[in-house]
Amino acid sequence: MRDYKEEFEKRVQFIKDCLEEAHCTGIVFGNSGGKDSALVGILCKAACDNTLGVMMPCQSKRNFGEDMEDGLAVAKQFNIDTITVDLTSAKEAITENIEKSVKISETAGKNIAPRLRMTTVYAIAQTMGALVAGTGNRSERYTGYFTKWGDGAFDLNPISDLSVGEIYEFLTYLEAPENIIKKAPSAGLFEGQTDEKEMGVTYDAIDKYMMTGEGTPEDVEKIKRMHAVTAHKRRGSKHYCEIVE
Repeated sequence: MRDYKEEFEKRVQFIKDCLEEAHCTGIVFGNSGGKDSALVGILCKAACDNTLGVMMPCQSKRNFGEDMEDGLAVAKQFNIDTITVDLTSAKEAITENIEKSVKISETAGKNIAPRLRMTTVYAIAQTMGALVAGTGNRSERYTGYFTKWGDGAFDLNPISDLSVGEIYEFLTYLEAPENIIKKAPSAGLFEGQTDEKEMGVTYDAIDKYMMTGEGTPEDVEKIKRMHAVTAHKRRGSKHYCEIVE
């Protein structure tokens, strides 16, 4: 197991350095009630007292139920200021207006919520003169399991090198609420959604492949395919000015 005491201190210092470099005095992050946002919130609060977690439920009953309960449990235990912005009506409004002209695909519809959440946290952060902390882990980034310009947008990310397994180990070391550690990872995009069910492969299998290059033929094929088809997410956008003299 990694030395999480040392890890904690280094990551807290990383956050402090980012704030100093940007001349900012606060941090905003999306508090989803999941493992990743829990760890990010704990680290950010240790680095900066002016840390704000934003819970952004959007249509899904789970968002308004266990996710909010778990997010509030972390916030209470680690004294993290928290607000709630209900994005349900915003998603309904933008969907209704787009569909006057274009029928939104199922996948695109699911990604509206993460992109609205990104807009929300950046509006709040800019108002506060704060930075936005990302909450994506290494396993998600490798497989592309994040929304481009949604949860993939941030100013700093103190956990981007940690696998899902390491996230759980870190939270156990920090004695985070048990529900956070035990619950199935989910982006909460729709009722009954879990990350592993949607991807068709477990995080254990993804972590094993990332660390050792090993896995069952079926898992390896899925992971390689996900990594390949989501390469554009990790590269960002292409600019014409980059290819002309």
